[in-house]
Parts: sequence; structure tokens; C-alpha cells
Amino acid sequence: MLADLIKHYLVANAHVDPLRLEQPDVKVSELGLDSLGLIEMLFEVEDRYGFQVDEPMRFQTMRFDEMVAAIEAEVRAHHGGELPEPAATETAATSG
Repeated sequence: MLADLIKHYLVANAHVDPLRLEQPDVKVSELGLDSLGLIEMLFEVEDRYGFQVDEPMRFQTMRFDEMVAAIEAEVRAHHGGELPEPAATETAATSG
């Protein structure tokens, strides 16, 4: 759920090759995201889950799967241990 949201964002908006995201040792820094791209991706997560991610630049040195796990841990911490369904974005809610 969260991993799919992040992967979809990176493929659609940052033009990351989806096969790169499946590589077990790929680091976030190897995905071609600059700091602004990383922040924009985190804004998407924050908008969907209703909180602000702490220390976003720490993710640049992590593997992709470590970043997803760390973000999931923050989501769960803000939602009583649960991983809720992400809220629809305004764009998603108004399209179609």
C-alpha cells in the first residue's frame, strides 16, 4: 500500500525506472532524485497520511526498501500502530 504509493509517485513524477525499485540494494541517492524531488515525494506521503515526516534528508543515504520501512514506521507511529488507507488527493478525487 505505502510502498506502492511511493513507487507509483517515483515512476510517474520522477521518471524512475520501475525495475530499479525492485533491486534489493538500490539506494535512494541512486534513483536520480535531487533533494527537491525527495521532498516532493514526501509531500505526497504527508498529504495522503496527514502528518509531516521528520528529517527528510536522512532518506538520501538509505536503500529504497529502508526508506519505505522508515516512512511506514512514522505513519504507524502517527496512527496508533496502524497503517491506514491513504487519503485520496484532490487531483485523484476530482478526476474521472
